[in-house]
Amino acid sequence: MRAGALRSAALAAATGLAAAAGQAPLGLWWLALPALSFLTWQVARAPVLRAGLWRGWCAGVGYFTGTLFWIVEPFMVDAAHDGWMAPFALAGMAGGMALFWMLAAAVAALGRGPGGRAAGFAVGLAATDLLRSYVLTGFPWVLAGHIWIGTPVAQGAAIVGPIGLSILTMALAAAPVVAQDLRGRAVGAAGAAALLAAVWGFGAARMATPAATGDLVRVRLVQPNATQALKWLPGMWDTFIERQMRASEAPSAKPLDLVVWPETALPYLLEDSGDLISEAVSRDGGVPVILGVQRAEGPLIYNSLIATDRTGTVRAVYDKHHLVPFGEYLPFGDFLARFGLTAFAATTGHAYTAGSGPTVIDLGRAGKILPLICYEAAFPQDLRGVPLRADWILQITNDAWFGTLSGPWQNLAQSRLRAIEQGLPLIRVANTGITAAIDPMGRVIASLPEDRDGFLDVDVPRPLPATLYARTGDGPATMLLLGCILALVLARRKRTD
Repeated sequence: MRAGALRSAALAAATGLAAAAGQAPLGLWWLALPALSFLTWQVARAPVLRAGLWRGWCAGVGYFTGTLFWIVEPFMVDAAHDGWMAPFALAGMAGGMALFWMLAAAVAALGRGPGGRAAGFAVGLAATDLLRSYVLTGFPWVLAGHIWIGTPVAQGAAIVGPIGLSILTMALAAAPVVAQDLRGRAVGAAGAAALLAAVWGFGAARMATPAATGDLVRVRLVQPNATQALKWLPGMWDTFIERQMRASEAPSAKPLDLVVWPETALPYLLEDSGDLISEAVSRDGGVPVILGVQRAEGPLIYNSLIATDRTGTVRAVYDKHHLVPFGEYLPFGDFLARFGLTAFAATTGHAYTAGSGPTVIDLGRAGKILPLICYEAAFPQDLRGVPLRADWILQITNDAWFGTLSGPWQNLAQSRLRAIEQGLPLIRVANTGITAAIDPMGRVIASLPEDRDGFLDVDVPRPLPATLYARTGDGPATMLLLGCILALVLARRKRTD
């Protein structure tokens, strides 16, 4: 490879890494947006298609390495045995995800001149955000539009959703580059600044709306801090269960309506838990409990959430339906079992089985909840898959798998965006953190720090009316992107006629 190509590759990778700073936990949108603009310029100025594709892929490698490095954490739980796989996992993840950015660079090639290619890359990157949100069960993580989480701009998700935020982000990034081709870079930059100011102002005005008041649901969130290296050791089981019991029975300033423990709070299958669940309700004074537990139906194993009544009787069960590929199941595992490879087949109990789908559980006094387990909070389309609107969203999770640097913070950021999109408060209870209460505008109103056991008593905020995005989903954004790509194709065909 020539020195010039190497320099271009290194520059693109560094640009992608700078864009990664916009994602949680840093949230430096003011660095990420110029980086995306500079990347758009790099791709638009590529001398040939191959150079543009290479720059797009290298930038993607930098971006996804900087955002998804938490993927190494599960391999470090038992570093002596699994640690050697960590760099290969990160390289494979970053390189694979970077193919989407290469595809965005291919869309850029449909444009005419640097300005047209800049517009094409903006459309392409937003479109690949949409594509990777759905293809192969989806991975809508660290989308371009996620750089706005924690700012007033994120309120736009109530109208256009996460893909709409990606479209906005890339429009802002591309505007100065497109205008430069028209000899008006300052005009383009000023237009982008005006658009950003308008969206920022809309979000700030929305956040200034007074919250609804009234009789609120009081919930205790229990965080046992069962680190992944110790969580499944038999000698530690009683320690972590007792932490949760003590947190549940601690005095409360106001009467509690519900106590929530995190994902896989019990080390036993539900069928083997004996009187632990009824004991938990007895020790908290008869307050209903929700907790995460594994359960079995014959050879099938489920990652589940159960809800009890005031007597400790299980009244509702929810099974996680959007499972983590290669983490909770192996794609095509049941198919491979036909050929004797049963080690990853759900039908033989060697992987989780997916539940029937999203649902709403009526908890009576505590309201109607939409339950999510961990990774499911990344999928806004699933939250729209229930016929009944909930009063609030409950996410139980075990983020201990992903360290403390970025993975849990990105999961929290996803939860904040789901609250905005649906106009619903979201309560998340994490094993090692970050346990938090989030209002319908995505603001964290109370939280527990990472790596600490304890509990948090919160009043669940009132929901807002159903948002436009809750009613329309990604349909409008999809139609807009398809229209833009069609316009690029027709313009290219017109030039070649």
